[in-house]
This record gives sequence, C-alpha cells and structure tokens, in this order.
Amino acid sequence: MVVIIGGGPIGMACGIECKKAGLDYVILEKGCLVNSLYHYPTTMTFFSTSERLELDNIPFVSNSAKPTRAEALEYYRRVAQNQQLNIHLFEEVSDVYKVEKGFEVKTSKRTYSAEKVILATGFYDIPNLLGIPGEDLPKVKHYYKDPHFYAFQKIVVIGANNSAVDVALETFRKGADVTMVIRDGEIGRTVKYWVRPDIENRIAEGSIKAYFHSTLKEVREHEVVIHTPEGEVVIDNQWVLAMTGYTPNLSFLEKLGIKLSEDGVRKPFYDENTMETNVPGLYLAGVICGGLDTRRLFIENSREHAVKIVAHILTAKE
Repeated sequence: MVVIIGGGPIGMACGIECKKAGLDYVILEKGCLVNSLYHYPTTMTFFSTSERLELDNIPFVSNSAKPTRAEALEYYRRVAQNQQLNIHLFEEVSDVYKVEKGFEVKTSKRTYSAEKVILATGFYDIPNLLGIPGEDLPKVKHYYKDPHFYAFQKIVVIGANNSAVDVALETFRKGADVTMVIRDGEIGRTVKYWVRPDIENRIAEGSIKAYFHSTLKEVREHEVVIHTPEGEVVIDNQWVLAMTGYTPNLSFLEKLGIKLSEDGVRKPFYDENTMETNVPGLYLAGVICGGLDTRRLFIENSREHAVKIVAHILTAKE
C-alpha cells in the first residue's frame, strides 16, 4: 500500500497517479478536503489561471481566467468524487515508523502498514509568529477569512506582501480603520501589479495609515505599541492581523529521518528525478519540497511530482 499524507491538490494528484497505475493507496487528510484552500480568505482569487490548477487534464472551468476560492473548492471536490479517490478526511497522522518491510503510519483512528509513504503536507498550518508580548491575546489573528467581521473596527495589519495588502484593502473598503506596520521601506515587490497602485494610493492619501521601517513591539488589550524610526507609537486597536506567512512542519520531517539543508532554507533532501528522500520509500511532493522557501513551488509546478513518484514506485516493483 501507498499512504499519501495530505489531501490537498498535490496529494490528490498522487492518488490519481496511484489509481491509474493500479496501486493500492489511501490519502490521509487531517481536516476537510483541500483543507488549506478551505482556510484561504473567502474573497481570494488565485494568481494562476484555471487550466494551470487542473489535475490529470480534467477541465477546470471558471467564470474568469483566474478562479476564485469557491470555484477551486468546487473543482477539487468534483475531481475527488468523479475519480472516486480513496480519501480519509479528518484523520490526522501522528507518527510514521520505519519497519522491516516499509512503514507503519499511525493516525487518530488507526494504524496503516505501507510499503511507500508520500508526504504532501503543504505549509499553511504553522504561522510565523511575531514573538512579542501580547501575541497570545485573542485579538491577534494569523489567519484571515472575511472582511465584514472587521467593519468599523480599528485594525493593525502586519506585513506588506500580497496577503497583507489584500487584507488592508478589503477591510478598509468595509469600513475598518486600517494601520499597516511594514518592516521595509516599501510595499512588497511581489504584490500583484494590478493591486500595487491601489494600496500605494490609499496610503498616499491617508485612507490607510502605514508605518514603514517599523515593527510591532507589543500588543495590549485595547492598544498596540509600534517601534518606528521616530520612536515608539501607541495607538488604539481592536484587532491585529499578522500576515507574516506560514511554514511547513519541518520538525516532522526531521523526526522521520529526512535530512534538511543546514542553511536558512532548510530544504529537505530528495532526488529531483524520483522525489525519494534519503529515507528509502519515503517521498516528498508539493511545496514541502522547498523547505522554508515556499514561494517557488505551486500547484502548477508540483503536479509533476506525482508522476515522478509513481513511476519510481513502479520501477522498484519490477
């Protein structure tokens, strides 16, 4: 059996390839189907066009070139249903043990015996923390769902890349009093080109306040402390949205014996041709392959991982 850990698009792609090859497999997902996509903001639109998000050339039809979150959830749900993928939802993997003939995979419900294991766990589960006093207050959020919740509230947005900019603009347009705290001296260079003029103009006219070259120093019950080049600034505040990014669960990979690079990226070791790690029979697929560099791998350039992995598994069986 092949156990695939992660029920996102890449985990599904691996399941499709296993099914086509006649391999016995199961996909284990700790949450709902495509759990990470489900937790994206409700108003999100993908950067990629719909055809680049397709699995196994199954057409993805959307109302515009760049599909919405709702359209993506509908598409992947239909793919799972039509392909009759063997997916076990809300079943979290707690441990993977190397045994004589493969692996034992322990979950919240049972233990599986597997000849091969594919890790396709993504990176959206662990937020990058600020590490400041007050970060554990309920008013601090590392995930953003919907702008209406913040209407007429005083909010602070941490960050200057796409997520932070989208949050600032969307909540501002629902009536929030928005202040951005930005470590660098400008809006992030990777911000979508059609969005950049909007946020820069809102900041220039003062509709959205921005502190550049600044960091959040402390969060208090009804205010925050911002460290700026001019000194500390204390402002009234009701919500802090820390759009500081997310990180893959690399400690889990290390626990399984997968080697990581010793530089700041901590990239896992794997064979680019087969996606097999230094642990024989244990494969990586998707954005987890990039370590802390989560910006270079996406659905469209990770789908091929599934093909490589299954081809190698079949070769090993010969």
